[in-house]
Amino acid sequence: MRTSYVFLAEGFEEIEAIATVDVLRRAGMDVKTVSITPLRNVRGAHGMEVVVDVLFADTDFSDAEWLICPGGLPGASNLAACQPLCSLLKSHKRGVAAICAAPAVVLAPLGLVDGKEVTCYPGFEDACELGGGKIREGAAVVASGKFVTGAGPATAIPFALAIVGETLGEDAAREVAAGMLTTF
Repeated sequence: MRTSYVFLAEGFEEIEAIATVDVLRRAGMDVKTVSITPLRNVRGAHGMEVVVDVLFADTDFSDAEWLICPGGLPGASNLAACQPLCSLLKSHKRGVAAICAAPAVVLAPLGLVDGKEVTCYPGFEDACELGGGKIREGAAVVASGKFVTGAGPATAIPFALAIVGETLGEDAAREVAAGMLTTF
């Protein structure tokens, strides 16, 4: 199984990152947290500090299954300012997922939402539409093939389950969800 990567920048939304890693690992997926900075400790939007698995500069992403961008501010803006990450996202041929502000702030300027149905944090819809995205009003999660977007912190678990569903199938996602006492 290929590795999936959750990218962390200063100011990331903690629940979106940690819940995603947790759910994917419960499903048996190989997932690593990545600092886009040269530091292994990354502080989230609410002051939680996470020690990442790997540093961006030291990682070969050629085996990547999913590239995942949590939101939060200024986390999403910091991800968008990381040119090596932006280049990687644009060239990646497998799964891309983003939640909260990240679909609008990270993916839309790269043209990655163009022609796709998406959701994002309320108030960021215009940026997604400027990038060619089609907002699915009121959607918590939008999954289409190897492209998943989520609306925000409360949708972190359904967002991660959608990634599991797109990767391992809906039965696997339902099994993980049942073990967490939620639904898929």
